[in-house]
Amino acid sequence: MNISHPSVHPVEAPPLTDDAQNPPRVRMRDIQGMPGTLGGLVLRFVQSLFAVAALCVMASTSDFKSVTAFCYLVAAVGLQSLWSIMLAIVDIYALLVQRRLRNTRIVSLFTIGDGITSTLTFAAACASAGITVLIGNDLNECSRNHCTIFETATAMAFISWFAVSPSFLLNFWSLAAR
Repeated sequence: MNISHPSVHPVEAPPLTDDAQNPPRVRMRDIQGMPGTLGGLVLRFVQSLFAVAALCVMASTSDFKSVTAFCYLVAAVGLQSLWSIMLAIVDIYALLVQRRLRNTRIVSLFTIGDGITSTLTFAAACASAGITVLIGNDLNECSRNHCTIFETATAMAFISWFAVSPSFLLNFWSLAAR
């Protein structure tokens, strides 16, 4: 009867080669939309523009305070506009000094912030859309309410969320590619 016995075989180290055969590792190139790029700055401006528009349109009515979802929308897009303006300033600085924002901690902060603000904005826009449909279609009380203003503010919040999503995904992707 043949019994196998485990044995340890020495492993030789791979032969040393010169740098011509093993080029240095290539870093991921900057994709437009990532922090510190012109595309990222444009996305931040679009985010802040539509968030401020949603905030101003919703705050222009006197009766938005009576519905919790509309108050939540004002708070969420207010936070979104502050976050986007702050990161737009960081992007402007990075473009002016021609530095890349590749620090893991900074990208992690941007990713977490974009994830939180985009989730809040999306949830607030969905809640406001639900209330707007309830007021307009189910209760048929658009004559007494500002349905078109509520719909406009909700649409602006959704557009702001659409602009935040690429920023979040690109930041997350660059973080995961490290």
